[in-house]
Parts: sequence; structure tokens; C-alpha cells
Amino acid sequence: MDGNGTLFGTLSGNAREVLHKFSVDLPKKHGRGGQSALRFARLRMEKRHNYVRKTAELATQFFINPATSQPNVSGLILAGSADFKTELSQSDMFDQRLQAKVLNVVDVSYGGENGFNQAIELSAEILSNVKFIQEKRLIGKYFEEISQDTGKYVFGVDDTLKALEMGAVEILIVWENLDINRFMLKNSVTGEVVIKHLNKEQEADMTNFQDSSNSADLEVQEKMPLLEWFANEYKRFGCSLEFVTNKSQEGSQFCRGFGGIGGILRYQLDMRSFDEFSDDGEVYDDSE
Repeated sequence: MDGNGTLFGTLSGNAREVLHKFSVDLPKKHGRGGQSALRFARLRMEKRHNYVRKTAELATQFFINPATSQPNVSGLILAGSADFKTELSQSDMFDQRLQAKVLNVVDVSYGGENGFNQAIELSAEILSNVKFIQEKRLIGKYFEEISQDTGKYVFGVDDTLKALEMGAVEILIVWENLDINRFMLKNSVTGEVVIKHLNKEQEADMTNFQDSSNSADLEVQEKMPLLEWFANEYKRFGCSLEFVTNKSQEGSQFCRGFGGIGGILRYQLDMRSFDEFSDDGEVYDDSE
């Protein structure tokens, strides 16, 4: 946003898109002297005010989702060469919901699309931090549920999957490098199908592929990374799926202390009461 006009654009990953741009014709600072100077100054302020208002209204139109009344972007960068960007950010005409999303206000030496590209370059570091901040906030919320002992949390493959099946999980949190495979195994004697979730160590242990009661072989019908299975199936359980890294302090603690998998629940659930129903930890009967 500068003295010549405003451009609205979005950046998602590496894809940038110009949503809208408009130009403006504002009076220059120096008018005539004498009696008309006051009138000219007032006219100039009025035009500036209208320009800021139009930009603020369009920002709401483009960046607030009317269905949810919430911002449809993770963050906002305000850029420009003059002080209009600052004026906008401090104006009470600028929607408070968007105000809360402003990550950075940057000076650029161009207007229009060149300015848009320059603003992205100047904000690269902040944009990479957005994911980091969101991750810290999400895991922070998860740890809060645990420290307050609300019963609205779950961790570990076993309990998380039980809670998912019950439709109790609101946010499923999974480490992006979770190294666990989901096996669909068929008992060679009884024909019963069981599901096991095994890490590399457990995969190397052949007793995981035998029935403990009759030593029958459990034949692999299907093997896929649990991460992939979650990505394909999470919607079926009515939850949202968030992948996290172990790069933040919180992320690292989540991966080390909680096995890199857990969930924030919709309602309180006492997982201990389900233990009596489970077999030997990692087995689910999927044949119902």
C-alpha cells in the first residue's frame, strides 16, 4: 500500500496470487498558499482517510471468511513505501480480527507486484516462523490439558486410535517423521484379521507375526506407514490432523515423551477404563 494504490495478494507455500489491485489519485502535499491552503489540507486528509477506509474494507472482504467470520489466512504482512501501511495498521477502521494476524510491517521500494515480491523476500524469516509459532501454540495447548489433568487428551498409538474410533478426537497431533507401520495381518489358521502398529524394532521381532495362542503365522495382507494411513483416513473420524516437527522445544518434548502421537479430545475420557478390553497393546480387531 502506497500513495499510488494498493495490492492484495496471498502466499501459500511457494504459490503467490494477486487477489486484487486498485490505484488511487491523491493530492500532493503542497497546494496553494493563502486562504485555500487550509481547505486544501482538509481535502487532502479526507482523501487519505477514504483511501485507508477503502483498503481496510477490502482487506476484510478478502481475508475474512464470511461463513465463519474468522480470518482465512495464517498471518498478514503489511508493506509499502510511504507511511500508509502504518496508518492502516493503527487505524480503527482496520478489522480487529485482521489486526491480530499482522506478523510484520515492512518498507518496500516499489509498488504493485514488484512490491508484493519484495515484501515476500523481506518477510521470509517471519513466514518460516509462522509454522513454528503455530506448532508451539498447538503443543502448548496439548500440554495444558495434561498439566490441568482435564482428561481431554490422549497419547501413544494405542489409546489415540481407540479415541479416534470413538470419534472423541478433536485434533490429532502426529510427528511428521513418525516411523511406525500399520500391518493388516491374517491368521493362517483361523482366518481372523488383526491390525498391528509396529516400529522398526518390533518389525524385526518375528513373534509379532505369530499368534501367541496357537503359534499360527500371521500373514501380511497390507503394510503402510501409519502417517499415510492417518492422512487418508482422519476425516472419517471427524478430527483435524496436524503434523508437527521436533524442532521446537515443545515439539521435541512431544516426540520424546509422548511417542510423537496424541490428540486433544472433544470431551473427557478415562483411557484406563478401556485397558481391560484391549488385547496385548498393539492389536485391533478390524474385521467387524
